[in-house]
Amino acid sequence: MGAHAGKRQKPRRFVYPEPPPHTLRFVNFDDYCQQKAAPEGSSTYYALRRAPAARQPLLTALFALYRELEETVKETSDPTIGRTKHAWWQSELGRLEAGEATHPVTKALQAHGGKTLDYASLAALVDGFGMDLDQARYLDWPGLRRYLEQTGGAFATAVARASAREPEQAAAWAMPLGAALLFAERVQDIGDDERHGRIYIPIDELQRYNVTAADIINRKYSDAFTELMRFQTDRARRAIDDALAAMPSAERKTQRVLTALAALSKARLDEIEREGFQVLHQCISLTPIRKLWITWGAR
Repeated sequence: MGAHAGKRQKPRRFVYPEPPPHTLRFVNFDDYCQQKAAPEGSSTYYALRRAPAARQPLLTALFALYRELEETVKETSDPTIGRTKHAWWQSELGRLEAGEATHPVTKALQAHGGKTLDYASLAALVDGFGMDLDQARYLDWPGLRRYLEQTGGAFATAVARASAREPEQAAAWAMPLGAALLFAERVQDIGDDERHGRIYIPIDELQRYNVTAADIINRKYSDAFTELMRFQTDRARRAIDDALAAMPSAERKTQRVLTALAALSKARLDEIEREGFQVLHQCISLTPIRKLWITWGAR
């Protein structure tokens, strides 16, 4: 007998890129999307309540897809598994377009959006998250901006087109807004992103402000870090304001979800600034009652 005789071999495990197929038949896809995208008290929960009731299921499914893709790259430490899951989502998008969705999220998209979905933006969104599997740092702002537009811009375009008066024109104003919102989120969550192995501040800007990646990894606060964060925060605010100003006035009522998210993002940036940019060791967020107040006042 061989040298390993008598030893029990560990069974090989397959890590599913989605819930095991035999469980999907028993999942209420709308409930699944609600819990995935907008649990009660979250910013998305309050923002989605600003959408017309008839559009909420589709919009919730779009946000659920975003979360699924985000978790695929953020919560997976093994790059091989991450790429396997990402490839599965690329294939699932093809099944969705063919009317053969298998996942609760894509089943919800199929039921509520069908052929009216913006498949080009969804494909760009999937590819955008794929960039996270290959790149954890960006040399300069143009490189980071491409990622923001590919991911946040594509997502906001898909959301905007779902309820816009003129869907074909939505990309022109929705993409800059989505990129701005994603950039603001990356600035706000710099500490959490670092703990997942990614830093979304351009390398040349870290160098300009004399802040190193080691400073961020070791949660080192300094005057230099404060100035770096102030610059990033101001840029995020300007980007959001500029994108909102470019939104056609006729679309303001149709895009209350996006305008609510913009108001929440700016309020969180303000809160982070008041707290002295102490974001490396903690997540600074808004209370649920404040989120409710802000979203219902957003215009």
